[in-house]
Amino acid sequence: METIAPTLDPPADTLPDAVRIAPQDDVAIALRALDAGETIAVAGQVVTLIDSVGRGHKFALRPIAAGEPVRRYGWPVGSATQAIAAGNHVHSHNLRTNLKVEEPYSFVPLSTGDRAPSDTRWRFDGYRRADGSVGTRNEIWVIPTVGCVARTAERIAKQAGDRHAGRVDAVLAFPHPLGCSQLGDDLDGTARLLAALASNPNAGGVLLIGLGCEENQLAALLERIPSERRDRVRSVGAQISADEYAAAESAIDALVAIAAQDRRETVDIGALRLGLKCGGSDGLSGITANPLIGRAADVVTAAGGQAILTEIPEIFGAERLLMQRAADEPVFDALVALVNRFKRYFIDHGEPISENPSPGNVAGGITTLEEKSLGAVQKGGHATVTDVLAYGETLRRPGLTLLEAPGNDAVSTTALAAAGATMTLFSTGRGTPLGSPIPTLKLATNHDLARRKPGWIDFDAAQVLDDGLDATTDVLMARICAIASGEPARNELNDERDIAIWKRGVTL
Repeated sequence: METIAPTLDPPADTLPDAVRIAPQDDVAIALRALDAGETIAVAGQVVTLIDSVGRGHKFALRPIAAGEPVRRYGWPVGSATQAIAAGNHVHSHNLRTNLKVEEPYSFVPLSTGDRAPSDTRWRFDGYRRADGSVGTRNEIWVIPTVGCVARTAERIAKQAGDRHAGRVDAVLAFPHPLGCSQLGDDLDGTARLLAALASNPNAGGVLLIGLGCEENQLAALLERIPSERRDRVRSVGAQISADEYAAAESAIDALVAIAAQDRRETVDIGALRLGLKCGGSDGLSGITANPLIGRAADVVTAAGGQAILTEIPEIFGAERLLMQRAADEPVFDALVALVNRFKRYFIDHGEPISENPSPGNVAGGITTLEEKSLGAVQKGGHATVTDVLAYGETLRRPGLTLLEAPGNDAVSTTALAAAGATMTLFSTGRGTPLGSPIPTLKLATNHDLARRKPGWIDFDAAQVLDDGLDATTDVLMARICAIASGEPARNELNDERDIAIWKRGVTL
């Protein structure tokens, strides 16, 4: 298996009706709604449609026998369940997954040749931290240890935000319902996630507020935060404070006094920590937004920066494309262990590993998990996989990191921020207002979504079809640098700054 490299035709004066991604493909993707009986020219051949085909959906370019593999991106995305004629719509009614629970993996590294040179054009103005990281924001974060003081944290942040308006970028609370009635690994995951979040470079200061009787004890949580970050962390225990609001006010005032001295400085794009995410995917995600995000990840990592790919169940069927890019055998072994651990997670809960795509994905034209995964992994570009992190761990190495987290949008975007991402690129074909603690740029996969939802969408990635991947990458990188330098992303303008914690265990 080689890395996917879509071979789209150069942009034309008018948008084509359909596109074939790779020369080996058995299907083409409709770029507009196509009617039965239309004659479509694609990839040097002409096909007359037998069925109507929605935008983002597939139609066969040649006859496919029952049981035969069906290829998209140059690789099988499933097998035909019945004979398919050229011009037939290819979807859930005639295509099934080939995913298996247990598969053999071997370390066969891909020879990538010389590393692409760093593109020195791209810089941004960020906040340099004592540990060497660079934030894209300078905010005060109020993080509750437990759900019992979640509303308290919100009130504290609101009052402090009004009091210190203009001195820092924002004062924000991140309420959640967990931290108590949890046991073992489940409790440990919550504590690790919150401590990691408190260490994000975008936080110029952090107030931890606890109740007092919860399992997620405040003192233990503080011990998890690296020593070089603790001068910017304060804590308040609500049960032991005569007035928790007064104590919190004093703590935040002290944090703001420190953070208000911070100033942006111009840094290379290699200082960016980029989270990579997709949600509400459609049939165009793997053609426009995801390859474009992959280009941005390549720019950042080539400059010595860090990019983080997660949503592990959404690489099933495409994991070998990442495994062959492992920097060494220990990284390969860690990635194999992560994939198998996540497959076991499904099996232990009595669920098939192919229980994906979502209804929205299916409506948008994605049929099998292999198809979704082959499109999704393109967000990682062509960078070497240098590290694999467990849920709640933080970035350690430059390059592309794989992070343990599910596909759920809220949980995975939170995990990216906790891992240390200072901005997330989020591709979507269906649209979502969801945000995370950090700037969360939404890239629309199609023009229609970008036009209909300008309040949600930061960038129209369907420009790839109009202007080509190279030109659109430059436009996106300019947008990334502007937002990293302080221009608000849509999730920030809309106050969509929530967190969600992955709960995996018993609730007492």
